[in-house]
Parts: sequence; structure tokens; C-alpha cells
Amino acid sequence: MKAAVITFPGSNCDRDLATAFEGAGFDVTRVWHKDTDLPRGVDVVGVPGGFSFGDYLRCGAIAAQSPISTAIRAHAEAGGYVLGICNGFQVLTEMGLLPGALMRNAGLKFVCKTVTLRVASTDTAYTSAYVLGQKIQVPIAHHDGNYTIDADGLDRLQGDDRIAFTYCDNPNGSMADIAGVLSENRRVLGMMPHPERATEATLGGDDGRALFAALMGGMALA
Repeated sequence: MKAAVITFPGSNCDRDLATAFEGAGFDVTRVWHKDTDLPRGVDVVGVPGGFSFGDYLRCGAIAAQSPISTAIRAHAEAGGYVLGICNGFQVLTEMGLLPGALMRNAGLKFVCKTVTLRVASTDTAYTSAYVLGQKIQVPIAHHDGNYTIDADGLDRLQGDDRIAFTYCDNPNGSMADIAGVLSENRRVLGMMPHPERATEATLGGDDGRALFAALMGGMALA
């Protein structure tokens, strides 16, 4: 299976994400934001965390207009997998691949710590290795992670089982404690917490490893 990890000016988790994919067995290619095409045969695109373009205008807004974004959108619309983490989640909402928006944290401060997540859905290639309701430890590091969506949109997310993860102790004010959401076809996942930073026990925890392993296994069976 092949993964592509995008790098924007200001990305700082692209290497971590590439390493997490490689640890699960993916053949990883690094892609610069000014490229216009994804590698041939890519299965999943990883859009990493960081501060793309310095978070000017809105977090992810400029990155969503980068040349590579057209290819990412086409990949998603063709049924390809896309994983956006932290700033990557913000980019995917700005691209319209996921609903809602990421607003300033309710406490108006940057939050950097390990949090407890609840696995809210296992009916997805990303979360199938977890148990529904399982609690996992994953780090966060963001200033604009307050997930916001209108009431009708929230009803659709909940009714369609498209909330992948929720916070057990909401650190940023996200509506309905949402930490990660899925696209309608369940192949695009955006989440604020960093599973790629939780893949090695010696570095603080490995609860994120199952996400990448599940994705590898799920795509192989698809």
C-alpha cells in the first residue's frame, strides 16, 4: 500500500506522519505543496499538522489553495483515503472535504498535552482495530481546535455515525466533544489529536499505532 504525505511551508509533523505510515508497512512518498500531482497508485494521502503558511487568514485557508490541493480533492472524490491531522484537519475543512470549521480554543490559549479520547465509531478503516467506546491516550497541540458545525450538520454527523473520536475531557470547547469526523463515504478522516505521535511506547504511548495498522489492513481488504 502506498501513502503520500504532503508538506506545506510551516508543516512540522510531516516527518512524524511519514514515520507512522512506514511503521504500519506503507510505502511512503513525500510530496511538496507546489507539486500538481500525487504519486501514481497512491492509496492514502496524509495531510499533517503544523502551521501551514503561518496560519494567516484562517488556519489551513492558504494551504487549501495550494497546487497539490486540487489533486488531493480529486483523490478523495474518486474514493481515495485522506487523513488530515491537526492543521491537516483544518485544511480539509477549508477544502470542503469535511464539514464544519475549527475555531479558536474556548480558553483562547494554545493547548499542548495528552488527552483521553473515546472511540465513537469502529465502522471505518481507520478505527476498526479499536473497540467501540475504548478510551485511548493521544497528544494534542493546537490553538484552533474548537470544532464547530451548525445544528443540522451535527445531526447528520451523529445520525450517520460519522464522529470517529470524542474527547473525554473537552480541552478546547468542541461541539459535542468532537475530536475527529468522517466524510460521507467514511474514507476521509480529520482529527485534531496526533495519533502519529502515539505510535511508540518508549516515546510516551502507542495508542495511535492501531489507527495506522487498521488502515493498512482495511485498505488491503477493500
